[in-house]
Amino acid sequence: MQFTLVAKDKNSEARAGELSTDHGIIQTPIFMPVGTAGTVKAVHQRELEHDIKAQIILGNTYHLYLRPGLEVLKEAGGLHKFNGWHYPILTDSGGYQVFSLADNRKLTEEGAVFKSHIDGSSHHFSPESVMDIQRIIGADIIMAFDECTPYPCEYKYAKNSMELTHRWLKRCCTRFDETTPLYNYHQSLFPIVQGSVYKDLRIQSAEYIASLNREGNAIGGLSVGEPAEDMYAMTELVCGILPKDKPRYLMGVGTPANILECIALGIDMFDCVMPTRNARNGMLFTSAGIINIRNEKWKKDFSVIDSAANCFVDTQYSKAYLRHLFICGEILACQIATLHNLSFYLWLVKTAREKIVQGVFNEWKNRMVPKLSSRL
Repeated sequence: MQFTLVAKDKNSEARAGELSTDHGIIQTPIFMPVGTAGTVKAVHQRELEHDIKAQIILGNTYHLYLRPGLEVLKEAGGLHKFNGWHYPILTDSGGYQVFSLADNRKLTEEGAVFKSHIDGSSHHFSPESVMDIQRIIGADIIMAFDECTPYPCEYKYAKNSMELTHRWLKRCCTRFDETTPLYNYHQSLFPIVQGSVYKDLRIQSAEYIASLNREGNAIGGLSVGEPAEDMYAMTELVCGILPKDKPRYLMGVGTPANILECIALGIDMFDCVMPTRNARNGMLFTSAGIINIRNEKWKKDFSVIDSAANCFVDTQYSKAYLRHLFICGEILACQIATLHNLSFYLWLVKTAREKIVQGVFNEWKNRMVPKLSSRL
């Protein structure tokens, strides 16, 4: 994998780059649609490719391990062949999902013992097994196994958790380096910076992760309930330490405004379930602000959803029609809303990239953020 910096903004740390993988080139900054169980909900692969123009999608180790299971994925030849997506894929290690099972899991030095949310069966993840599982899934970029701390958490807990994550990371690197890809293309391992919202812990973790000199790095443990100001402060701090010649991935972030602010701090890669999950509930993100399409005010609004972003579905369907579909409980409502939100997110990062290349990103960002956060 190769990462090339193409341009940097004049008045911020925003940068445009190209991330080259064996399944294609990713132009950064990029938003990665979340396909937890091997599918981005309510979207066909052809729509991801041709309409939304996604360059990379996510899968999740925890969910894919449980269903369809490793035997099926290995026999299929990996996730790319199983789901028919022939472009880059990133897999989350499952650490966040195990974290979310607080009442059904136990962490030890060896790893995590947890109960399946599907049938209550008991399972065990170790740093080594998570590397093996992600080899079988076959993602281009795989994540180290970590513990994602809750917010708020006490300093002692955050410190112990970070140190455990570092010890697990060392084992992940050893296992990754002593094994080879199963499907004849390159895989890259990204470590994850932790440390909650404690400055000294974030510095320590970022310095340790940077010292490992992997092909890219991630920032985890944010967007878990902390104030946005803390998220931005920790992101800025860590970006000042992580290598400038490696891609930086901020995990699980976030709103359109969050994304632009964090691009300005030096982040290259984002993922979040927000555009797809919120779409299914009738929340639309647009260049003018946030729309709850179920509201009565859209009943006779026959204008397109977002003319500025010019998402492909917006040229076919009006706000009034989409509201009608939601009120009637039509499945098409979720499909159209999801296609719009993902198209908008991809438009947003593409436009951000263009503004970076032009050297005017920060001024544009400052104009956009208030609009993106407003309710229409």
